[in-house]
Amino acid sequence: MSVHWHVVVLSLGAALAFAISTNLKHSSAAQVPDLSLLRVGSVARFVTATLSHRLWLAGVLADGVGLSLQVLALHLGALAVVQPLLISGLLFSLLLRRRQGRRVSGAEIRWALVLTGCLIGFLSLVGTDPGAGGDGPDRLPAAVAAVAGVGLALVCLMLAHRRRPAADAAALIGVAVGIVYAATAALLKGLTDRAVLGPMAALTSWQLYTVLVVGAIGLFLSQAAFQAGPLTASLPAIATVDPLLSIVVGVLIYDEHIHRGPWSGLGLVALLALLGAAVIQLGKVDMDKPARQRVPGG
Repeated sequence: MSVHWHVVVLSLGAALAFAISTNLKHSSAAQVPDLSLLRVGSVARFVTATLSHRLWLAGVLADGVGLSLQVLALHLGALAVVQPLLISGLLFSLLLRRRQGRRVSGAEIRWALVLTGCLIGFLSLVGTDPGAGGDGPDRLPAAVAAVAGVGLALVCLMLAHRRRPAADAAALIGVAVGIVYAATAALLKGLTDRAVLGPMAALTSWQLYTVLVVGAIGLFLSQAAFQAGPLTASLPAIATVDPLLSIVVGVLIYDEHIHRGPWSGLGLVALLALLGAAVIQLGKVDMDKPARQRVPGG
C-alpha cells in the first residue's frame, strides 16, 4: 500500500500549525515567571501566568488546528509515516523566521533542502502496509513501551533539573517532550480506531481520557523546555525523538510494515540518519533564549 496524497497533505498542514504554535509558545515562555526551581509556588505561578498569556492561548489555538489535522492523518495513514512528516515543521519554522525579518543563513537553506530531499525519499521508499491482524495495538509491547517511556522521560527530567548549562537542561526536557508527543500520537491513533465504531465507543474508551492527561503533560513540559534554554537545544530534541520513536511504536505495537525488501530497509536507515543530522543542524539557529521580561513573582 503506498502513501496516499491526502495523508501527506494533512500531515504537512498539521506541521505548519504546530510550527506556528511553537513560535508563539516560545515567545510567551520568556514573559512568564521563572520555572528554574521546581517548587509548588513556582510551578503554580508559572502555570497560572501561562494559562492566561495571550501568545500561549494563540499557540493552543494553533495546536487545536494541528491536532485535528494530525488525528485525520493518523486515522487514514500509518503512525510511522505521519509522525516523520511532522518534521517538516522545521521548514515552516524557517519560513516564519524569515517572514518575521530574522536572518536565514545559507547553511540553514542548504540543510532545509537536505531535509526536504530526505522527506521526499522517505515517502518514495516507505510503502506502508497495515498490520496483518487488524485487531488494534498489541497489548504486551504497548505495556512494555509505556513503562519504558515513562521511566526514560522521568530520568530526563531529573537530569535536566540538575544540569547546567541551560542548553543541556532544555535538550533533556526536549527528549522527554518527544517521548510524550510520540505516546500522544499512538493514543490518538488508537482513539480514532475506536471512534469509527460510534461516539459512545470513543467516549467510553480509556484512550480518550489517557490522551487528555498525556496531552496536558506534553503542553506543560514543552513550555518548560522553551523556558529552560534556547530553542536551538529543545526543538531538535523534540523533532528527532518524536518521529523516530513513533516509527518504533508503529512497527512494534501497530504491526506497521514500512519497507519491502532489504535494500529499501537500508535506504530508509540511511535517510533517517541524514534526516536526524538535518534536524539537528536546522535547530542550530540564532533563536536563543529571548531576554526575559520582568514578571511579578518570576
